[in-house]
Amino acid sequence: WDPVDGTVLANEQVIDGLGWRSGAPVEKRELEQWVFAITDFAKDLLDSLETLDRWPDRVRLMQQNWIGRSEGMRVEFSLAGGDDTLEIYTTRHDTLFGASFMALAANHPLAQSVGATDEQAAEFIAECQRSGTSEVAIEAAEKMGYDTGLRAMHPFIEGKELPVYIANFVLMEYGTGAIFGCPAHDQRDLDFANKYGLAVTPVVGPSDQDPATFAVGSEAYVGPGKLINSDFLNGMTIENAKSEVANRLESAGTGRVETNYRLRDWGVSRQRYWGCPIPVVHCPECGIVAVPHADLPVLLPDDATFDAPGNPLDHHPTWKHVDCPDCGNPAVRETDTLDTFVDSSWYFARFCSPRDDSPVDRAAVDSWLPVDQYIGGIEHAILHLLYSRFFARAMKATGHLDTTEPFAGLFTQGMVCHQTYKDEAGDWLYPEQVRFDDGGGAAHGETGKPVTVGRSESMSKSKKNVVDPGAIIDRYGADTARWFMLSDSPPERDLEWSDSGAAGASRFLQRLWKLIADGADGIPHPGTEHPGGDVSEAVAELRAATHRTIAKVTEDIERLRFNVAVAKLYEFTNQVADAPKTLDNSALAGWARREALEALTQLVAPMMPHMAEEAWALLGHTTPLTETPWPTFDPELAAEQTVTVGVQVNGKLRGTLHIPPGLDEAEVRELALAQDRVQLAIEGREIRKVIVVPDRIVNVVV
Repeated sequence: WDPVDGTVLANEQVIDGLGWRSGAPVEKRELEQWVFAITDFAKDLLDSLETLDRWPDRVRLMQQNWIGRSEGMRVEFSLAGGDDTLEIYTTRHDTLFGASFMALAANHPLAQSVGATDEQAAEFIAECQRSGTSEVAIEAAEKMGYDTGLRAMHPFIEGKELPVYIANFVLMEYGTGAIFGCPAHDQRDLDFANKYGLAVTPVVGPSDQDPATFAVGSEAYVGPGKLINSDFLNGMTIENAKSEVANRLESAGTGRVETNYRLRDWGVSRQRYWGCPIPVVHCPECGIVAVPHADLPVLLPDDATFDAPGNPLDHHPTWKHVDCPDCGNPAVRETDTLDTFVDSSWYFARFCSPRDDSPVDRAAVDSWLPVDQYIGGIEHAILHLLYSRFFARAMKATGHLDTTEPFAGLFTQGMVCHQTYKDEAGDWLYPEQVRFDDGGGAAHGETGKPVTVGRSESMSKSKKNVVDPGAIIDRYGADTARWFMLSDSPPERDLEWSDSGAAGASRFLQRLWKLIADGADGIPHPGTEHPGGDVSEAVAELRAATHRTIAKVTEDIERLRFNVAVAKLYEFTNQVADAPKTLDNSALAGWARREALEALTQLVAPMMPHMAEEAWALLGHTTPLTETPWPTFDPELAAEQTVTVGVQVNGKLRGTLHIPPGLDEAEVRELALAQDRVQLAIEGREIRKVIVVPDRIVNVVV
């Protein structure tokens, strides 16, 4: 909570405990929040990842980890001196004999109860509330605790009491907000136990070490092994020990096996002006009342002010004051607005029928969805895509959709990166503010003072390592920028922006334009039929190159291998440029040149749409290129006339074969063994076997 800004802050918006916009201290507070019950779908969201075979593996793994299914137990510990119990959730119930303490989250009800009568406990809880809120921050922080004075009774060791601490590393959001600490087999617990002088008893020992002498030092043991120091569990595997503990605790009525999820319900409340108003009214008599359909949408006030801390909608003099839709008495609108992720989680469904009076037209969404191919950045791998998957399930449950997965195929493109720069004061600089000398030294363009050159990072306004698109377009044109970004690296990898790369792309564009402009003279008119006649070798080669390029580039674009498609277009451009050196002046040669130039223009159009459209008109067409069908290829002409096959001896390349594709394996074997370098390599040695991978490689094993 940022008390100046009046907003609930995401973890990444907190820097050194301060709100990144206001600089005010950030603290945890209990707030009433609207949430979507995404956890109701946790199991299906996780299990269905297996069906998304056109999604990148790393995205599915990231979502799997975020949902975080764990198989464990809820265990009740009796508190000494009364009838109260403390319930914990654990996935390592096999290590119960190694327990040396209990730990509560700062906002656990029992911790709050202790804090209500213990000032020192209350101060410690307040300190925890002011510390970092993210799991990363908690893991990095020094492990701190406060002994409540309470003691929990061990479920298996009669008379053993475990001290109950409030700890800064326990999250209320996971499990029950309470844990038992087993220092020997959890690094976080070990750090805590060492700090407070608690026992460290190993209860799982490596199979190759003596249980009597095995000890844990500065690092917890988290590997496999057999149970030790654990009474009736000794000698068991970890899995068998878990089963035995589960059976005993369930029989005693003090535990139960449970599947838990790391995923929490989606808090969608935001205490800020921008965002969709949550359409409910709070009535003193009727409670929470939904805004009637006839009064939707609820619109934000145009005259909101931002001169006071907190939510502007709370401070507005009139907007929130309305009559209750049910009883007509004075009531108050909900002033929270929805997380902006809400809108972006179902827009794909609205796009199917954007002008419909209802959220979606069922016939339209059933026809169009799921989306065939989604292309987006890896930064959306978890939240946006997970929320969209949840929304699809929720909308199916409400009868708005007939699909549970919104995106059949997913492709995550890389980010555009650039070096970062800082001046002597540590402030970020824009690339255009930096000048380099001949030796590579960097200085401020205006002051001449030294500049620190940092690592290349994804372009962001906060670090100022951005290149102004307007300046690039003014200098080179939009087509150049597109061509460079698509050609430089595979689209799933990050792209390092370079001015020299953009300049190279610009030179190619100029060359391509000149090639088409010069070639437009002396070729038949558009639509001229094949003139017939004898086909020379040069014409045959040009036509084969044209149709092979159409086939390959089409496949590469469909498979999102844009940089590979660009490489083939570079090669084809050279072939088209060289063709006049061998072509005669026949009608057929001119017709083949037009076919090649038209194909080249159409194939570069997705990357260079503006130049391609102009070139299409230059070639004499009156129908725009955008309304012209994609070029097709003749399979016979596109077929490779030869393939290059590597020949190895014991895995080391000794030669190559240029042979017709699909040649019989026996013939390939004979040709490979006949090569001079192969003969030298195998001379006087026994051939054990010859491995032939058709049209790819031959490996002679001697």
